[in-house]
Amino acid sequence: MNEQITKYISEATEEQRKIMEAIRLLIHKEVPSVEENFKWSRPVFSTDSDFAYFKTSKSHLTFGIFNYEKIKDHKNLLEGTGKDMRHIKLKRLDDLQSEIIQNWIQQLIK
Repeated sequence: MNEQITKYISEATEEQRKIMEAIRLLIHKEVPSVEENFKWSRPVFSTDSDFAYFKTSKSHLTFGIFNYEKIKDHKNLLEGTGKDMRHIKLKRLDDLQSEIIQNWIQQLIK
């Protein structure tokens, strides 16, 4: 695992750390060949191309998806107006719906 990302996580609030650690473990479980990079001042996960990132803010954690058009967001959780990216905002670990994130990741890496 990328030490820069480990440091980024360790410097976040306790709740954001819990969320990032859960997402990171989920990504590694679903994508054993995942590469972790630190781009644009945030952790970015990729295989052949970037597929997800997270970013801390004062009030929440943003979990973002690149190439969001590859996934089906049946619950309309994704926000944003970017051409290629969408995101969800997570304030508490309880907000994290692991099964949905897992499904999105599976769809993104097909």
